[in-house]
Amino acid sequence: MFIVFLVQLMIESFTDLFVLNQIAWNQLWRFLTAIFLHGSVLHLLYNLFALALFGSILEKLIGGRKFLWIFFISGILANLIALNFYNSSLGASGAIFGVIGALIAIRPNMFVWAFGLPMPIFIAGILWGAGDLLGAIGFLAGNPIDNTGNIAHLSGMFFGFMFGLLFRDRIARKKNVNYGFSFDERYMRDWEDRNMR
Repeated sequence: MFIVFLVQLMIESFTDLFVLNQIAWNQLWRFLTAIFLHGSVLHLLYNLFALALFGSILEKLIGGRKFLWIFFISGILANLIALNFYNSSLGASGAIFGVIGALIAIRPNMFVWAFGLPMPIFIAGILWGAGDLLGAIGFLAGNPIDNTGNIAHLSGMFFGFMFGLLFRDRIARKKNVNYGFSFDERYMRDWEDRNMR
């Protein structure tokens, strides 16, 4: 993605050849290539950071092939949905939200740092999803907050979650994992004593 972004900066017409827009219905590769394009350095850095963080965790859990499968299929399906709402879009956000959705399905109680607090990833996912839902509602009502592809984010998270459910049972059987949700009060109090001073 970094190399593609450098090419975008050097060749002015490069983005136009691969961006997701209405031409994609006749040039199907755009559903894939748009994943590698980004609109700004900040857009690229946010996506690379999220991909490095969540992608490395998911890859460790399910392996490289399955990780790539979830990443690309979630991204392509998110782009298919997004093209029905946006004139054009680019970026890996739909694919990355697919990775996050898969992690929510596979390890819902895994703690992540989000919104300045440690929380289970399923709660962070609910909050991220709620923010994107508000953004999507604003966009559909004709009052977009910014040009974030909220619908692509929600779509990617949904598809990733569905794919994650496929792998969740396999992992649970292999490792004898219980996905029941519970908080160990002693663990939480110890955590508070260590980290909330």
